[in-house]
Amino acid sequence: MVAIQILGTGCQKCNDLTENAKQAAEQLGVEYTIEKITDLNQIVTFGCMTTPGLVINGQLVSQGKLLKPDQVAKFMSA
Repeated sequence: MVAIQILGTGCQKCNDLTENAKQAAEQLGVEYTIEKITDLNQIVTFGCMTTPGLVINGQLVSQGKLLKPDQVAKFMSA
């Protein structure tokens, strides 16, 4: 099971990253959970200073970038 968290305030890039993460997980054929975190205090606790942020299994792997599904998949496979 892959735990995906999207850090952001709900902007279009955050929404797009959510969709790209879903596509990546489905392409890999892995079970996943996805959670959107919009509270700024909670976002900062991950060390994320620029949204959107991507957290995979509790680790911040990207911030401030709209990753494509294949880029997200690389983080899930690592």
